[in-house]
Amino acid sequence: MMESVKIRRQCMLDFYSHYEHLCVLQGSIPLKAVKANLTLGALDLIVDSIKAADWPPILNAIRHDKTLTSIAIRSFRQRDLGESGVERYKTYFRRRNPAIRSKDLTGQLCKAVKGCLSISDVLKNLELQGLLLRERDLILLTKGLATASSLESVSLAHCPIGDGGLETICQSIKNSDTIRFVNFTGCNLTWRGAEHIANVLKHQAMKRHSEAWAESLRYRRPDLDYMTGLRRITFNCNILVGDRGASAIANCLGEDLWLKAVDLQQCGISNDGARSLLEALQTNTTLVVLDIRKNPLIDRVMMKDIIGRVLMNGNNTNSEYKWLTSPSSKDALKTRPKKRTIVLGSGRKGKATMRIGLPSKKSVSPGKKNVSVKDSYSPKPLPPGTNGFLPWRTAERAKRVRGGPVDSTEELPGKIETSVPVKVTVESASTSETEDTEDLDDIIHHLDLAKSLDKINVRKYQQLQV
Repeated sequence: MMESVKIRRQCMLDFYSHYEHLCVLQGSIPLKAVKANLTLGALDLIVDSIKAADWPPILNAIRHDKTLTSIAIRSFRQRDLGESGVERYKTYFRRRNPAIRSKDLTGQLCKAVKGCLSISDVLKNLELQGLLLRERDLILLTKGLATASSLESVSLAHCPIGDGGLETICQSIKNSDTIRFVNFTGCNLTWRGAEHIANVLKHQAMKRHSEAWAESLRYRRPDLDYMTGLRRITFNCNILVGDRGASAIANCLGEDLWLKAVDLQQCGISNDGARSLLEALQTNTTLVVLDIRKNPLIDRVMMKDIIGRVLMNGNNTNSEYKWLTSPSSKDALKTRPKKRTIVLGSGRKGKATMRIGLPSKKSVSPGKKNVSVKDSYSPKPLPPGTNGFLPWRTAERAKRVRGGPVDSTEELPGKIETSVPVKVTVESASTSETEDTEDLDDIIHHLDLAKSLDKINVRKYQQLQV
């Protein structure tokens, strides 16, 4: 018994050794996905393909771990809302739900995370993506967040917790001294969820003002950046937030001196909600990111005014709070398109198959150019005895040594005057499908193309004439 206790204490200092020890006791094989990012001190798992029998060693290792700095449990399996009952019944036998969808397993996962949060001093990032968290699971998670001593970032992206679940989570977030970043992307939230976040900001603002007043005594200047509380709130892909939710958040931003970034992409905000956010920015000088893109009901002029005002607060400095480039809620859960295989026929030599899929785009390095049919054309070799004949072995050896044919004006049949201006017309692709953010890249690309055309040599000029 004492030997097992000694082994367990030693394994608590190394996550993978503890996990291997538990797999040996159970008689199972350790998963390769568990060891993928452990060199960086992170556990990053996509749990859709993990069976129920492989979960107990993982959960026990998480519950007693003290070394991981990041835990990310992701699930990309989403049930289609547009399917009818008959279609769901047909797809049930073809593709079963993963084990993480069961109620018992999600409860055990939240219990394991709660145990890790209560004993770990180095865990900074917790991410649970695409999981079906029930009310009891959120209560366990809330108790763990209340006892966390080093956690800085919490992400429940694409977990359909709703407004009630967010209210449960906010009970521990508002009293936390370490949590700085929260991510509630695609959590089925409405304007009530925005009000819960606004109440958290008001509660933390009162606490911060009292701390700032205590620090300002005896002619001291309080350092606002080192105070505790939320710094970034991500509310993307919650369409039902609307103008009422934006107004609730704007009421807190007017007098807030600590919040740095708010992400409100695809939140159903119109000009009324954007106007309240713009009024809050008249007195707020600390917010450096206010992302209201992908809200089609906001006028372009209004959006430019808000983004310009926020950029002025940043003073064009490189801040740690960057603008997110997250895709939409549907694009984030899409899987890689699979190729279809069609069997054309069978014979003695085997079956002839043909794969149909998206053509792969070959990346072209800036130093190389696509070779056309004219460029790949090579004339027939001269017969022996004629003027200019060169044996093929010597020619190939000369190309390898020199690195290619040497351009010279003596090889041309006629004289070309270099003072004659060369007019080259470049046709650009249609930009109807590109966004406004790609305009700067197109301008830079055309400038580089103009510089490269100035360096054209005589041989390329001859090819253009042909």
